[in-house]
Amino acid sequence: MPQGTPVKHKKKTKSVLKNIRQSEHRATTNRINRTRVRTAIRKIRTAIGAGDVAAATQLIGATFSEVDRAIRKRVLSENTANRYKSRLTLAINALKAQKKS
Repeated sequence: MPQGTPVKHKKKTKSVLKNIRQSEHRATTNRINRTRVRTAIRKIRTAIGAGDVAAATQLIGATFSEVDRAIRKRVLSENTANRYKSRLTLAINALKAQKKS
């Protein structure tokens, strides 16, 4: 936009105000769900990085559950979630193989 161009604003009608409230509520809900998934993934990655096989295998079910919930809530796309699950599984399996040898 050129400098000094006025910005158009919608009138504060009932529908606009309701739409603002809805979008704020949805943003809050999405942030909560996204944070829950990221925290679960961070915990399992910490366990994998520390080399703790027992903790990682214990956390994998809860983490996958959170990721699947994020798919249902449309916080993550299915491909992204499947990529996360695949990479976590590969990391845990590599850790198990490393501990065996």
